[in-house]
Amino acid sequence: MRIYTVQSISEADYGCEETGRKTPMALLKLIGCSENTEDRYAEVSEADLEHYGIAEGKKVCITDSGKILKYVRVVAAVISENEKEDKKVFATARGYGEFKGWWEFPGGKIEPGETPRQALEREIREELTAGIAVGDLIGTVEYDYPTFHLSMDCFWAEIRTGQLVLKEAMDARWLSKEELDAVKWLPADLEIIEAIKEAW
Repeated sequence: MRIYTVQSISEADYGCEETGRKTPMALLKLIGCSENTEDRYAEVSEADLEHYGIAEGKKVCITDSGKILKYVRVVAAVISENEKEDKKVFATARGYGEFKGWWEFPGGKIEPGETPRQALEREIREELTAGIAVGDLIGTVEYDYPTFHLSMDCFWAEIRTGQLVLKEAMDARWLSKEELDAVKWLPADLEIIEAIKEAW
């Protein structure tokens, strides 16, 4: 997997009449996001460009199979109770979109200029009204959804101020280790469940 920033998008119509290609194509100029990733060009259909939400200035991921996906970086909080006995973590059921009703750890996108920890503190305040203390990184999940690649940093967290109040989610539960498999997790969040079980 390689991550790039889309510097420019232009039409890739050269030779289209001669080759008989009927699908309108776009040519992406991609700038590598790490020292080990060289700049490159890539072609995608104009339909995929719109479908995947790829735009200039946005990041994209080229998977090992060569597929180009929009790159989305987020953070998630595994909020745990302080009690040593019968420890539980907080999970929410998504209240909108394609995965409505599926369960996840609360969090959201990292805004420009934010560190992952700052983003997580802000997202939990906005979504759940509580102030949290962000702890250690549990791990980073890399997952390919059909229309985008998700990179999700998952942190342990504890409530420091206020109470958890649902503003976006449709439901919420405190789950013990034995209950972690009792809900239908979003595919990316499912990737972190084993790490949580091992930590307990």
